[in-house]
Amino acid sequence: MSDMTGKVALVTGGASGMGRIIALRLAARGAKVAIFDVNEGGLKETADRAEGISPFVCDISSIEDVEAKVAQVASTLGPIDHLVHAAALMPSHQLINETHETMERLFRINYFGTTYLVKSVLPAMMERKSGRIIVFGSIAGHAMVPHMGAYCATKAAVNTYIEILQNEIRDSGVNVHLVCPPAVNTPLIDQSLKTDAAGSMKEAKESGRLADPEKIVDAIDKGVSKNRDIIYPGEARLLMFVHTLFPKLWWKLVMKFEK
Repeated sequence: MSDMTGKVALVTGGASGMGRIIALRLAARGAKVAIFDVNEGGLKETADRAEGISPFVCDISSIEDVEAKVAQVASTLGPIDHLVHAAALMPSHQLINETHETMERLFRINYFGTTYLVKSVLPAMMERKSGRIIVFGSIAGHAMVPHMGAYCATKAAVNTYIEILQNEIRDSGVNVHLVCPPAVNTPLIDQSLKTDAAGSMKEAKESGRLADPEKIVDAIDKGVSKNRDIIYPGEARLLMFVHTLFPKLWWKLVMKFEK
């Protein structure tokens, strides 16, 4: 993603966190950047920080809103060459305390929001035989923790969807990347901490062990430049390794923080 001159990029979650960082970097590299979020104030703040960023209030849980706003971006800025889907929601509750409504809302935003965005830009990219899609899944979809069952399930679904998509369209000319970050010090983590966060998440915040978002975006840039299908920035690969090879040890470690 070094030179983006003349390219049109769409970044979701652009009002804060890694979405904002990525939008600013793309604009600095010459892209015309559209940012989606429901946080109108945050969108304006991001857009005010650099030229070439156009804010759009968009509810990614609504297929109608996504399709309408994507069409608006294409008509005002041009065909979308680059999608970075970073928007998500991450409240934390024990599963016994989740309701069907709260879990359905989480899936509507985290999983179906992903499918709405991808399917709204992918056909045109495939027709042009060019384009790049970067989707934020999560290491939480592989290495789960208590109090985040619903969130982990949504991210497991995203991880699965994107990995299969990569292989189904590998020869289409469109590059698709799945990013599986660890816990990162962004407003998304604050959503968890303000609800019923896992003890390990609280400890990571208090001890300063949460990943630096700038360094995570650096790792994503590096992974994309090497055209990696799946990018595990920071400690994500280690976490997946421990959970995969030593599941009993994994649960012993994460449950230790619940006492």
